[in-house]
Amino acid sequence: MDEPSGPVLATVIPVYNEASHVATCLNSLINQTLAPEQHMIMVLDGGSTDGTRSIVQSIMATASTDGGPPMVLLDNPGRTVAHARNLALEHLPPTVQFLIEMIGHAVVESSHLEQRLEAWSACERLAGDALAGVGVRVVPLNQGRGGVTMWIEGVLASPLGQSGGQFAKFTKPEPTSVPAFVMHKRQAVEAVGGWDEAFITSQDSDLSMRLQKAGHVLYRHPSPTVAMHKRSSLRQWWKMGHRYGFWRTKVLLKHPTRATWQEFLPLLGLVMTAVLSLQAPQFGLWLPLLYLVALALAGVHQALKQRALSCLWGVPLCLVMLHTSFTLGLADGVVRQGRLPSDRA
Repeated sequence: MDEPSGPVLATVIPVYNEASHVATCLNSLINQTLAPEQHMIMVLDGGSTDGTRSIVQSIMATASTDGGPPMVLLDNPGRTVAHARNLALEHLPPTVQFLIEMIGHAVVESSHLEQRLEAWSACERLAGDALAGVGVRVVPLNQGRGGVTMWIEGVLASPLGQSGGQFAKFTKPEPTSVPAFVMHKRQAVEAVGGWDEAFITSQDSDLSMRLQKAGHVLYRHPSPTVAMHKRSSLRQWWKMGHRYGFWRTKVLLKHPTRATWQEFLPLLGLVMTAVLSLQAPQFGLWLPLLYLVALALAGVHQALKQRALSCLWGVPLCLVMLHTSFTLGLADGVVRQGRLPSDRA
């Protein structure tokens, strides 16, 4: 009996009010070197009010006329990313073996999907059949040289602002617990029950932990890249830091072994400063002074690297905002339930 024909890859894109970026995102996925019949695009709209839906429908009509990949637009009443991806699992054709995580404000190269398949094969040779997902590198998107955008780019490049997750720097295929923009094996995701809809953010971290607990392996590969729009205002940056900290607590409450000491450094520094101020007042200012020196050095380094004088004060400011908002979010996550994010507004 012949194997059923249809797409093998599905790019799943939850969207909400992405009118400014969604056309660029979709066109980059439509114009791929991979044959159109091998992949499909599924957009799940969480009730956009800015024209996102009509933009998607227009692009779908053009892609259908021009012989592009199959495209599907569905309503996502739950509005969250987890709801969207679970909804996709229910509606994808049985031929789809891999699901690719994407967001409406990201862009990929024309060879991206072919690189995804090549990266999977390379990682599968290393990990074997236990491989459940392969992440990619996240790279800056050329969105102008606005001050805040440069500062945020400097923070993400600084050791004081880097994490091992979404913005990690790596140069070879390697196992990881925190892959970004993952291509998941559908069978593995379904085996662990899909995405936990209790997580409004960090749903992918939770899924990664459950996959690994079930005996699966996750990798990341440096060849495929995703370019993502960064926050462009200090207000958005603060909200992002708080949201990441808040949902980080929710992940740690469910998966305590996921904790790393680095994420508690600001809180630890504050506690140690308070203890020193009470027990040895002559040393009470040492840690704050060391912190200020580190911030200043980060600012100088990025000012030279980006050739932008404003990084001297902008990068330290954004670092302080990140450390403060993330730490407050960690504490907030202990006592409060989550709500839908607004840092992209």
